Amino acid sequence: MEATVFNPAQIYLLRMFEHIKSDEELLEIKKLISDYYAKKMDEHLDKLWDDGILDQKKLDEINEMDLHKLQ
Repeated sequence: MEATVFNPAQIYLLRMFEHIKSDEELLEIKKLISDYYAKKMDEHLDKLWDDGILDQKKLDEINEMDLHKLQ
């Protein structure tokens, strides 16, 4: 079996997660992480839009795709 090697961010988060004492705290942390990545995605999509890489035509094409087949 191969040993898992954690990067510094993973080690930091594991150490911080030791302090979670309740399901409510876990839910709050999950929401914080989810909100963080949603914000990053919005920023990236805004940049693609501003740069002309993403437009309504592309969004309509994506909307028509069966994204499950892309796996």
